[in-house]
Amino acid sequence: MPKASNLKKGDVVRLKNQIYTTHHIEVQTPSARGSATLYKVRFLDVRSGQKLDQVFKGNDDLEDVELERHPASYLYRDGDMYVFMDSGTYEQHTLSAEALGEDADWLSEGMEGIIVLLLDGQPLCIQLPQTVDLEIVDTPPVIKGATATNRNKPATLSNGVVVQVPEYIESGTVVRVNTETGKFMTRV
Repeated sequence: MPKASNLKKGDVVRLKNQIYTTHHIEVQTPSARGSATLYKVRFLDVRSGQKLDQVFKGNDDLEDVELERHPASYLYRDGDMYVFMDSGTYEQHTLSAEALGEDADWLSEGMEGIIVLLLDGQPLCIQLPQTVDLEIVDTPPVIKGATATNRNKPATLSNGVVVQVPEYIESGTVVRVNTETGKFMTRV
């Protein structure tokens, strides 16, 4: 049984006889002496997509769900469904846009390093790689002398997601973005 303090985004747990994926974790450390660190967790029901917000203390136990984890690559989108191919068996797994949630924004055709989570042979959700490399398709022009400042500007990536990048980054540059936070890390 995992502790609440060990929970990570994408972990799957059983609460109230339902299976949930961990979507967002916010850690709060009270300043009073003897207070326990609190973990505000937003879960998504893997079947219905409904959100559930819960607060745990760091040593609270959660019921783990035994899942099969299969490395896969993203193939294509078919309407509201996303198709993944198992890297070992070449079997195809289909997931709905609801099951993927915001993770669908980071997918690009041919993307590898994805983990498909299966329960009794049925795909429930995916775990994205920690980072993805994407090209900037639109950003305001470089400002002369921008390398000396620490200001950011919006940039639209090839997948349509807008991130904040340093002012010296130009359109056409490939950048590395953290899929959990959606923040620019470095240019590639």
